[in-house]
Amino acid sequence: MKIPLMKVGVLSCLTFSLFNGQAYAESEWANACSSQGQMQPDKNPSYGQINCLLTKAAIAAEIPPEVVKAVATQENGDWRQFDAAGKPIKSSDGGIGLMQLTNKSGYDQKKLENDIVYNIEAGVEVLSGMYARKDLPKIKGAGRRVIENWYFPVMAYNGTKPVNSPLYQENGKRNTRAYQEEVFAELEKQSYLSSTKLASYPFSTKDFEYDRGSTANITFKKPEYTLTGQTHDSVYWFKAGDKVATTASVKIRERASTSSGHATVPKDSKLIITGDFVYEESAANKFVWFPVQTENKKIKGYISSAYISNKPSTPVVDTNAPVISGATNAAVPYNSSFDAKSNVKAKDDKDGDVTSAIRVEGKVDTKKVGTYNLTYTVADKARNVAKVIRKVSVYDKVKPVISGAGSKTIRLNASFDPKSNVSAKDNADGSLTSKLKVSGTVNTKKKGSYTLKYTVTDSSKNTATVSRKITIDSTKPVISGATNKTIAYNSAFNPKSGVTAKDNLDGNVTNKIKTTGTVNTKKKGSYTLTYTVADKSQNKAVTKRIITVK
Repeated sequence: MKIPLMKVGVLSCLTFSLFNGQAYAESEWANACSSQGQMQPDKNPSYGQINCLLTKAAIAAEIPPEVVKAVATQENGDWRQFDAAGKPIKSSDGGIGLMQLTNKSGYDQKKLENDIVYNIEAGVEVLSGMYARKDLPKIKGAGRRVIENWYFPVMAYNGTKPVNSPLYQENGKRNTRAYQEEVFAELEKQSYLSSTKLASYPFSTKDFEYDRGSTANITFKKPEYTLTGQTHDSVYWFKAGDKVATTASVKIRERASTSSGHATVPKDSKLIITGDFVYEESAANKFVWFPVQTENKKIKGYISSAYISNKPSTPVVDTNAPVISGATNAAVPYNSSFDAKSNVKAKDDKDGDVTSAIRVEGKVDTKKVGTYNLTYTVADKARNVAKVIRKVSVYDKVKPVISGAGSKTIRLNASFDPKSNVSAKDNADGSLTSKLKVSGTVNTKKKGSYTLKYTVTDSSKNTATVSRKITIDSTKPVISGATNKTIAYNSAFNPKSGVTAKDNLDGNVTNKIKTTGTVNTKKKGSYTLTYTVADKSQNKAVTKRIITVK
């Protein structure tokens, strides 16, 4: 248990008065537990004696013993001050002894370690001081003996840090791992044997202000709560002559023990307290036993404090609406699958899981970009209705695709339309060809290379850009087969035989080859032939060839 050091002095001042003006009143109540056995140095007292010490210290400070015992269990599950070797128990974060007090300036550290009575009193004193804090909320009209009114002081015993917020700010869900939630769950389990549910606070995320990434304390915006459920007074102040009622069908034991004989009485049976309570000796149980008798005095014996109340068990009017979780605003990709009920749940404090009763109005069309409103409603058996409006945005982050804008070579003086055969298509908007924008120019009357930039933007502002290179043909045709050659004297010779020409754009231009020069096969010697061919872009290729006549 960690409490900021700055609070310790204040706590001491606030709570010393709870022990009749003395810092520790061992003589007034701790000695009353001597009947449970004598305490030995460096040894844990008997279970019954620790039960007595916790109970007496709580009553002296006017704190429900149910609360103190649950805190002690949360801090130290088996209620021990010393380990098997007789050494004081210390946690890894410095918590000391039974009540796991940490960083307690103003307290005698050695006594916290070695004196279990001092340790208990200090823990009770700190808890009582938390109740006195003005910044912590309370239940309207409730006093110190109302168990539910200790919810926030129990939180503060561990620290009013974001980790102990009753709700998660991001989704409004109950933080069942908060320290005080675990203590109150333990309290229901121990002191009520899970037969009774304590009243719930109607929390809202607006009630708390904190930064989960900060070490700063929670700021409480709502100072007072009104609980619609029935609250529970501690039963430890019952005295002889008080009338109580059973909260369940329960066994009245012959002796103060779960192993003794019994008579069973139904729920709401009227009983009369006939004396002071006695302590349970078994470590398995945290309650006490009250001696009781029925109103007709036919049944007498002992009843567990877990099953009695001074309030009738009349049905509590349910005015709490269920809580819908998981219906937070969402964004989903275009053309994706979307289930409006996926991960959406509803829970009611009385009916439990009511997810199957959720109704959804509205529809999300993932094939159309936009924002859609869904309304979730659910009602419990008491006809309390919860409603949540959820915004679902269908978004598109896919760029359009530009096609046909590949690099290209064209002839000189040819006509050229930069948008011809160029198209744009978007996954959501369809054809965007009409929205294509082209920057850059091409001069088809001048050979060279030109760069064009194509841009198009869809309705979701996704932009596609393509650069295109347009080349005005400057490539000459290629003449093949016009190699040097030796031929026989007086043989036949055709200068174009085996000679071809091919152009990158015009293809086969062999028929356009022009030859200059002659070969006289009747006269030995060397002859030069010149081959010339031009394409439509006026690119000219020239090759010379030597023919030797032997």
